[in-house]
Amino acid sequence: MFDKNSARLRRAQKTRAKIRQIEATRLTVTRTNSHIYAQITAGDGAKVLASASTAEKEVRAQLKHGGNVKAAEMVGQRIAEKAKAAGIETVAFDRGGYRYHGRVKALADAARAGGLKF
Repeated sequence: MFDKNSARLRRAQKTRAKIRQIEATRLTVTRTNSHIYAQITAGDGAKVLASASTAEKEVRAQLKHGGNVKAAEMVGQRIAEKAKAAGIETVAFDRGGYRYHGRVKALADAARAGGLKF
């Protein structure tokens, strides 16, 4: 019997395999009930080039709760700024098996508005 998390990870494998095949820089999203995390990984997956999350001190100071759409938008903006600073403009979006909906969609839209292309 599959549980919810193993089913999500199984869905994520297909996306990750495709991204690995084209060796694209990857924007990965992970979410929990209380936080959302985003990180940009090199094409070979060996190095994290930029990261942002609601667990960061500067973000927590501005937010009441890190597990909502407003928080996800803020993380999307921050990851786009950090990517620009690192010289990254194009990424492949790895939603980690989560539905492209709610917080994941808000983060992606905010990152696109911040100048990332995917």
